[in-house]
Amino acid sequence: MSDADAALHAALATVERRNPGQHLFRQAAHEVLESLAPVVKQHPEYVEGAILERMMEPERVISFRVPWVDDSGKIHVQRGFRVQFNSALGPYKGGLRFHKTVDEDTLKFLGFEQVFKNALTGLELGGGKGGSDFDPHGRSDNEVMRFCQSFMAELAHHIGEYTDVPAGDIGVGSREIGYMFGQYRKITGRFESGVLTGKGIGYGGSWARTEATGYGLVYFVREMLRETDYSLEGSRVVVSGSGNVAIYAAKKASQLGATVVGCSDSSGYVVDEDGLDLDLLCEVKEVRRERLSAYASERGSAEFVEGGSVWDIDCDIALPCATQNELDGDAARTLAENGCRVVAEGANMPCTEEAVHVFRDKGVLFGPAKAANAGGVATSGLEMRQNAGRLQWDFERVDSELDRIMTNIHATAASTAEEYGMPGDLVAGANIAGFRKVADAMLAQGVI
Repeated sequence: MSDADAALHAALATVERRNPGQHLFRQAAHEVLESLAPVVKQHPEYVEGAILERMMEPERVISFRVPWVDDSGKIHVQRGFRVQFNSALGPYKGGLRFHKTVDEDTLKFLGFEQVFKNALTGLELGGGKGGSDFDPHGRSDNEVMRFCQSFMAELAHHIGEYTDVPAGDIGVGSREIGYMFGQYRKITGRFESGVLTGKGIGYGGSWARTEATGYGLVYFVREMLRETDYSLEGSRVVVSGSGNVAIYAAKKASQLGATVVGCSDSSGYVVDEDGLDLDLLCEVKEVRRERLSAYASERGSAEFVEGGSVWDIDCDIALPCATQNELDGDAARTLAENGCRVVAEGANMPCTEEAVHVFRDKGVLFGPAKAANAGGVATSGLEMRQNAGRLQWDFERVDSELDRIMTNIHATAASTAEEYGMPGDLVAGANIAGFRKVADAMLAQGVI
């Protein structure tokens, strides 16, 4: 076993020993480490500087209680987190997730992925993630406000525009960001607009932030197809989920000539051979907050399938945009057998390791999340830039910058894969490119 292989094996063994039961974080670490042998062999300084061991360990994990009072006067206690994973390239940057499944494992995996994703954008951003096991669904605006204020009462001690800049994620939209920004402003006595991103347009937010992750995903797919005989125009596309990322990925794919024929939620999925009516979908999911069955009942060409797998729908391009590990090996085989040519991740790690191996074996082009869904954080970085200059760009400029960044991310991942003898392997290319940028910064800054 070479020194590089031994170092990678030791790093993975340490991750598994120190993080018992944290399966998501261990999966994410394994996915990165198995790509790094070529670069570690060429750069022994990474082993000598213990970069692998240092990069696998978050700089700080903060856990705190969040008490709040509901509308009936009952007191609840949630758990809040902020994982500040790596700040070698800039302030910690990553979303806040409010969902009943949030725990330390989930946020460590997301924060770890964020380090590499942020490095790929070319912006000066470190990586972090945070959130709470609070679920805002079904809660009144006043209940959400009281929770957000209590959450920020503690989080405010750990963030700042030069320290840690949270954004939204699942369960955290402009409403929640607004409540937290207001509380931060009250606590600090400062209008520090760069401390949170995803803000409302009227008080420091950026145009195109809502659309950014979904639009960026499709720009990345366009680049994946550029050197092939295929294009988005005329393609059948299926997305999983029906939230922000899925809806705006569907919108951009439709704008570029694709027909989006299916999407899903936790109750099942819809097939619409005429192409999804995206205005109706937005009305059902974003305004009325109803299930997809309501969409099907109002759309004559649509069929709702309770349960089942959205990946059973024949498609040319599959965009998993729901949640981690939603697309397993069996679903991957079904997609490949049905002629799917491209899979790109809109959610964070939605494909299992087995699924990724199936895509590789079957010749399906695969875009990993840390590259393909970087549009959200890229536009958050652009929001920070606008805040720093006390200005606001129009939608067209932000969208153009997003397109440029996603194009560059694909080019970087593709050229890096080629450089290390793995042409077409965007997983390896993204992992190595992100790793090198962070590793070099860590070496330059000493052992800290």
